[in-house]
Amino acid sequence: MKNTFKIALLTAGIFAASQSFAQHHEPVTKKVGHAAEDVGHATAVAAKDVGHKTSEVSVKGAAAITGKRYNGHWAPTGELVYIDKHSRYYYVDKRGHYKYLSKWQLKTTKPYKR
Repeated sequence: MKNTFKIALLTAGIFAASQSFAQHHEPVTKKVGHAAEDVGHATAVAAKDVGHKTSEVSVKGAAAITGKRYNGHWAPTGELVYIDKHSRYYYVDKRGHYKYLSKWQLKTTKPYKR
């Protein structure tokens, strides 16, 4: 009889403890919503990076065809420098934008990149 009472008391205690722990956890819908937001954010960041790289590659290809490479000179960032049809110096940045330079901003030695 004593063993049955002990087992019943232990079972009731475990049941009560499990119910109290269950009340402190987040609902599953909040966890799923959080994970969906994280995935959406990561997807947006990756899409933006892909867009910037695509733009950079396409603009650099167009610059190599339409512009003339200014040999022996680099941009302050180490990029190749081109001359357009109006004799302006420019380079293409990491986002695919034209960055125009004046003559004094050009480097004659390629900057060290890490």
